[in-house]
Parts: sequence; C-alpha cells; structure tokens
Amino acid sequence: MHVPVRLKRLAYRFAYTALRMYWFFRRPSLSGVKCVLTDGDEVLLVRHTYGPRAWELPGGAIKRGESPAAAATREMTEELGVAIDDWSAIGAIMVTVDRRKDLVHCFQANSPERELTIDQGEIAEVGWFSRGRLPQDLGRYAGPILARSPGPPG
Repeated sequence: MHVPVRLKRLAYRFAYTALRMYWFFRRPSLSGVKCVLTDGDEVLLVRHTYGPRAWELPGGAIKRGESPAAAATREMTEELGVAIDDWSAIGAIMVTVDRRKDLVHCFQANSPERELTIDQGEIAEVGWFSRGRLPQDLGRYAGPILARSPGPPG
C-alpha cells in the first residue's frame, strides 16, 4: 500500500507533537544515533519534515535489543537508501532536549554514493556541505558531533 507523501509528513508531525507532550511529563532517557556521512571534505546534512527545520545529521532511535552500529545502518537505509556497514564510532554525547535525556552514539563513514533515495515522508531536504561552509542554521546535534568527527586525510 502506497501512502501519499503529504499524509506521511502529517503523521510524522503529529507523532512528534505527541512525543513532545509525553517527554514533557515523563522525562525519559533515550538512546539514538547520529551519522556523519562524508565524501571528501563534504558532509551530508538533512532537514526533517517534523520538529525544528534546522540542518541536522541523519540518525534516529535505537530499537530495543539493537546495537548502536546496527541502528546506524538501519536508519541510513530507511532514511537515505544507502547501505553502510563499516562505521567508525566517534563517541557518544549526552544531550537534554525537550525535557528528555538523549544518549547519542555517533558514527562516521564515507558515503558509497551521493545519489540518495530519501524517505520523503521523514526527510524534507538533503545537502552536501563543505566543513568550511556549513549552513548557519545547524541543528543542536550537528555542531558538537562534527567537532569530534575527523576531517578528510590531509
């Protein structure tokens, strides 16, 4: 069954709003992944269809029983249509957002391709940016993670 993109985007926005209310009252601790995909000096950033519209690193939640590296692989396949299995772990950060505590496992890999098949319900836009020319409206995770991410060999 094919769900129209507009309906998928509406569902993501509704779910995000409902989750924010849940986070406000429950203050959960969550685990997720953020992925630095590179091509030379360029990094891939995305804009989601829900939540803040800033440029952010792709990623998502870790499912119960799933390893962080497996979550990174699954999320990149679901969101961007790329299969990556050779991640380099670049550490983890703890962030408090919307009254929830996020443990974010960070990974980096060279992108096998620049042509992506994005999930248009979840991802509004993608862009490759030089590390020296990142957009002004970076999301809350992108800056701290990119700061710990090694650049291309020089």
